[in-house]
Amino acid sequence: MGSMFRSEEVALVQLFLPTAAAYTCVSQLGELGLVEFRDLNASVSAFQRRFVMDVRRCEELEKTFTFLQEEVWRAGLALSPPEGALPAPPPRDLLRIQEETDRLAQELRDVRGNQQTLRAQLHQLQLHEAVLGQGHCPPLVATDTDRSSERTPLLQDPRGPHQDLRVNFVAGAVEPHKAAALERLLWRACRGFLIASFRETEQPLQDPVTGEPATWMTFLISYWGEQIGQKILKITNCFHCHVFPFEEQEEARHAALQQLQQQSHELLEVLGETERFLSQVLGRVQRLLPPWQVQIHKMKAVYLALNQCSVSATHKCLIAEAWCAARDLPTLQQALQDSSSEAGVSAVVHRIPCRDMPPTLVRTNRFTASFQGIVDAYGVGRYQEVNPAPYTIVTFPFLFAVMFGDVGHGLLMFLFALAMVLAENRPAVKTAQNEIWRTFFGGRYLLLLMGLFSVYTGFIYNECFSRATVIFRSGWNVSAMVDQSGWSDEFLAQHPLLTLDPNVSGVFRGPYPFGIDPVWSLAVNHLSFLNSFKMKMSVILGVTHMAFGVVLGVFNHLHFRQPYRLLLETLPELVFLLGLFGYLVFLVFYKWLCYTSASAASAPSILIHFINMFLFSRSPTNRPLFTGQEMVQSALVVLALAMVPVLLLGTPLFLFRQHRRRSRKRPTGRQLDEDQTGLLDASNPSEAAWGSDEEKVGCPGPEEEAEFVPSEVVMHQAIHTIEFCLGCISNTASYLRLWALSLAHAQLSEVLWAMVMRTGLRMGNKIGVMAVVLVPIFAAFAVLTVAILLVMEGLSAFLHALRLHWVEFQNKFYSGTGYKLSPFSFAVEE
Repeated sequence: MGSMFRSEEVALVQLFLPTAAAYTCVSQLGELGLVEFRDLNASVSAFQRRFVMDVRRCEELEKTFTFLQEEVWRAGLALSPPEGALPAPPPRDLLRIQEETDRLAQELRDVRGNQQTLRAQLHQLQLHEAVLGQGHCPPLVATDTDRSSERTPLLQDPRGPHQDLRVNFVAGAVEPHKAAALERLLWRACRGFLIASFRETEQPLQDPVTGEPATWMTFLISYWGEQIGQKILKITNCFHCHVFPFEEQEEARHAALQQLQQQSHELLEVLGETERFLSQVLGRVQRLLPPWQVQIHKMKAVYLALNQCSVSATHKCLIAEAWCAARDLPTLQQALQDSSSEAGVSAVVHRIPCRDMPPTLVRTNRFTASFQGIVDAYGVGRYQEVNPAPYTIVTFPFLFAVMFGDVGHGLLMFLFALAMVLAENRPAVKTAQNEIWRTFFGGRYLLLLMGLFSVYTGFIYNECFSRATVIFRSGWNVSAMVDQSGWSDEFLAQHPLLTLDPNVSGVFRGPYPFGIDPVWSLAVNHLSFLNSFKMKMSVILGVTHMAFGVVLGVFNHLHFRQPYRLLLETLPELVFLLGLFGYLVFLVFYKWLCYTSASAASAPSILIHFINMFLFSRSPTNRPLFTGQEMVQSALVVLALAMVPVLLLGTPLFLFRQHRRRSRKRPTGRQLDEDQTGLLDASNPSEAAWGSDEEKVGCPGPEEEAEFVPSEVVMHQAIHTIEFCLGCISNTASYLRLWALSLAHAQLSEVLWAMVMRTGLRMGNKIGVMAVVLVPIFAAFAVLTVAILLVMEGLSAFLHALRLHWVEFQNKFYSGTGYKLSPFSFAVEE
């Protein structure tokens, strides 16, 4: 929890890596994930760095790996992740991996090319077989002469009829969607001087490219005349038809068909052997590719990290700078010594000072990761700034539960999250790729607490699926009212609505032990009662939450050695906030404690008193709550307004005075050197002057005289003052969303119960009829409950709780202007 309260101390270290052991040292650091390297060659082009050729070789290998991976997926196979942890390979293994990868890729290309060629040849043979075996009968010339008998001249040519007429044939196959267009174009282009027959293949043929089964249309065209034949060939070429030779004699066609079948059989055998060899090559790829991918990826990462290092003047070592957690420095030193022991020269770690703001490191686990993610989504905390995550673990689920309070709904959410928590170590759950599921799974502990807190607030509201439960004995007694009020039968018949008077002895026996009394669920003024209760509860929670945020700013000021901010900022902020809205909370509690049911009718209105407080006036009809209330209210308003100039001018004037005091001293060169030496020897990097402008001025250092800009400090403080003073009013009103959403959730639950379940319960009087009716009714109720109340209302309450933490709570003390520590690591985040 110490690390969660404030980010860890991070140091800037300088690494001296021997050239012979630099690769091994960086590889070991990648396995440990301790340091974040700084780029010392930012001014050097990526093409001019020392290890650019090694990076290119790794990138070329990754391209080859991509080709192999696509071929494996194309074959319908999967790549299993490598077993165990694989270290980055030595540089000498890169050539071996490259040679084996190129050989596998070339074999795969050759085999795949042979397979494609054989499949194309087999497809052509199968199409030819289909054309010859479809049963197209060559039309006789007499058939055509019979059709055109009406146009045949009565007097025959002396040389004889059709002596120069010779029928030719064009046979082939075309895709089905082109057949109709082909037939129409042939008929129009050749003017009917042909006879075409189109038939669909009996069995689909496998496409040589995609491998999908597809049907083809075979055709047989008979024509006469050379010009017609040329037109037909041109048209079939335009339609990308497969044209095959067609023998006129049936015996010749039968012999050609047998020869094609024999060739297809032989080609199938050769294709089978090719595919078996291809499966062997793919098996080797499946076995070797996953570990190679991991190793080359690590090797490339190591070379990219080495490219960020600078080379010493003697070229005997590489110099690197990195951020590292202070408590990990011994582990870092030991890891470098172990990695460089074989080189004969040990690597050295040296901590160096730095005035740059270090990165933020907050270690999390499975439970705290989701809560830290909520904070980081607003902004990564500044280095060693107070972290809101530990308090968010409690406040976020609680504020959500205030808006989502229902025992039944909270229990469903709790059980759903509990199932994810219990199954979090199952591989199928971890490797699920559904984005919505991964979102819920990542926040399973957050959902667990949200559901648990909703059950708690549901017991306080006494609501379970909008129904009140009787756990303890009610504090109201109706029989005492009947005995002492003289309710007769005629009175009861004339008054359907009865009022319980708590002033009658025995009617109200005391408050309900826990939560709201269930008798309120039967009252007509139930909504009015809850409205008043939840509105005041929202104001109390809001003022408490904001005041806690202001108090957390005290720890920031003390840690960054700015005690003047406690008097000039924190104290005026607390006085302004508590003097106005803290006083409103006091009035609420005072009225609850000092006024009983007997004096409830004469109780004054808190809202009118609060309005009169700002107007410095009084209402004759609204008597004061206590003696001297007007004087107290006027003093609080004057005191709160007096804090505004203190907030606005206090910090700038103090910083300006401090700046003038330092400028008068005029330190000598020796004193300046001593100051610089002291700065370099400072072990706490938080003492350096980083952050906002006024924080730079507030930290001692010789460079601050040039950094002090009064106009910027005044402008920043003015913005902060306006934001806080106006924010106290708007933020307090913003917490009323707790009241509004809580009432909305309760009313939606009531409407869903009344329109679905109550209707179903009234539909049948007999047990059998009711049992049949309640099955679909309860199913509809369950679906609507999950879809509307759990998902939609839950998401709405989640977003409003998120806003309350980001805007109303965190802006009181949290800047969120830092950046995360991103260590160089080979580990893959789950």
